[in-house]
Amino acid sequence: MGKPMGEQRRGPARRAVIAGGAVVAAGAAVPLVARGTGLDGAAHPPAATARGAVAAGPAVPPTPHRRRRSDDRPNILLVLTDDQPKETDWAIPRTLDWLAGQGVTFGRAYANTPLCAPSRATIMSGRYAHHHGVLDTRHPSHLDQRTTVQRQLRAAGYRTGLFGKYLNYWHAADDPPHFDEWLLQEPVAYYDGHYNDGGTVRNIPGYDTTVIRDRALAFIEKSRVDRRPWFAYVATRSAHELNIPERRYAHARVPGWDGRPSVFERDKADKPPFLRAAHHSVAQGRALRARQLRTLLSVDDAMHDFRAKLRSLGQLENTLVLFTSDHGLCWGDHGWLRKSVPYRPSLEVPFQLSWPAGGLGSGGDDRLTGHVDIAPTFLAAAGIAPDTPHDGHSLLDRGNGRERLLAEWWWNRQDEQPIHTWTSSIGRTDQYTEYYRTRLDRNGRPTGGGEVLFREYYDLARDPWQLGNLLHGADEARERELGVPGLARKLAAARGVGS
Repeated sequence: MGKPMGEQRRGPARRAVIAGGAVVAAGAAVPLVARGTGLDGAAHPPAATARGAVAAGPAVPPTPHRRRRSDDRPNILLVLTDDQPKETDWAIPRTLDWLAGQGVTFGRAYANTPLCAPSRATIMSGRYAHHHGVLDTRHPSHLDQRTTVQRQLRAAGYRTGLFGKYLNYWHAADDPPHFDEWLLQEPVAYYDGHYNDGGTVRNIPGYDTTVIRDRALAFIEKSRVDRRPWFAYVATRSAHELNIPERRYAHARVPGWDGRPSVFERDKADKPPFLRAAHHSVAQGRALRARQLRTLLSVDDAMHDFRAKLRSLGQLENTLVLFTSDHGLCWGDHGWLRKSVPYRPSLEVPFQLSWPAGGLGSGGDDRLTGHVDIAPTFLAAAGIAPDTPHDGHSLLDRGNGRERLLAEWWWNRQDEQPIHTWTSSIGRTDQYTEYYRTRLDRNGRPTGGGEVLFREYYDLARDPWQLGNLLHGADEARERELGVPGLARKLAAARGVGS
């Protein structure tokens, strides 16, 4: 049960974790055909098997209710929220008690494209948007379904399920490929939604998060009689605008918020033209934050129920659980009240990963992490060698890391006012961004000359709020001092320019 309406929720408790022994992957491997290339130009190794990916620990005895399966590959549960920024811990204490207390929190996790469909296609494929081709929210058919993690898991013997949001503008009557069960909502709504329910299109009364939670729980419950490991993709409407909380949380009191330095930026002469014209206030940001937090309370309830179900089935230890968002959102930062921009509130996402039986342990991980890493991580845990190229790498192998991460976004036809196409090279302590004369056409393909219109460089160690663009008024000597020519070359290579 959730907290009574209006009751103040406490922060998450922290607990020690008992790491289980590494799981032997028994799935049928498929041929490896390519390695992904990182922003720094380094080739990433193929996904490792689970045994080589995590540290071994003492064996965990089976719980009293655990039924032995035909293989010990982990179940995989992905819970993906919508538009959830990083600073939303207040609303998800039980989620953090579970996954941060019994798993790893990745503190430098980013969306590679801060827009719904491109981000979700990246999560499914392990590829940057300029590789998978879904650049806006209106052309889901651009995703090659052969590249998806659900296809490879299902081919290797996993039972697969999709519950909630899939890809924007997906035709509701079309079944999502490579899922055994699904409850796909399109268009996505908070109450009384329109769903493709296993091939039957119908309206289902009730709150979105609760409806998809119940169907996901039923899918997990079937593992009492189905011996296959399973993969559940659970994608909520929360916390996307227009935010409508569950009725019992409609008036929940949320903690106050006084903004942050990026919300109060007055001199924006060093920002791109479209951002100079943005003037959303701290009051508007505060109201948006409150609406988002109230919708996330129901997500936290669902996570509590998922944990209880896994415990009752004896599957809590050997289920890999990942909780994240498709991207962040600005709460008035730099005058902006949306996603789509190359600034931290828009790009950073919550990212918690738990797999006790895999020896993952608990604590923090400060590696640069992106959505491109999710599919490789899932396949590595299942012992499956990918048969399509990945731009990311498995997070289970501590030896996998990167110096820089690519983020990208295209000006699409939903935005009548220019929000220039951009790509950004994110480092641990700095960020370099270029804006281009490019726009997507009616078919979701880039058009335009691609000339660089504007550039930004931020020292994130000294200026984490991105208030001072160091390229504003900089001469060539200053640019060389900052290392910008080298960053520009690496960014062009990562984008595939000239290749």
